[in-house]
Amino acid sequence: QVQLVESGGGLVQPGGSLRLSCAASGFTLDYYAIAWFRQAPGMEREGVSCISSGDGSTYYADSVKGRFTISRDNAKSTVTLQMKSLKPEDAAVYYCARHPLGLCEPWPSDSYDYDYWGQGTQVTVSS
Repeated sequence: QVQLVESGGGLVQPGGSLRLSCAASGFTLDYYAIAWFRQAPGMEREGVSCISSGDGSTYYADSVKGRFTISRDNAKSTVTLQMKSLKPEDAAVYYCARHPLGLCEPWPSDSYDYDYWGQGTQVTVSS
């Protein structure tokens, strides 16, 4: 069955880096867009970044542009989110999700457009 499994979260000091991975199984990653969302306590889930199928176009929330980089390795069925210069406001549970049509647009995406989600990985940014 379709599964998305996130890993790589943890505790990091402000200014530090983390790399999140989303391992996909049960479907061919090549044909789908994958997005990262995050949700902090008491906040709505927000789209962080997305990478489309095909040409692999990338999209970012304004708050993470220049600090986060999304990439995909279709052969390994993995999408990675490299996060640098982390700030306390980046702390949240991070989820990866699959878009059924391979699209990231319109961006930012509505979480309701995505059909499968991982269980999430916690990112804590604190000194």
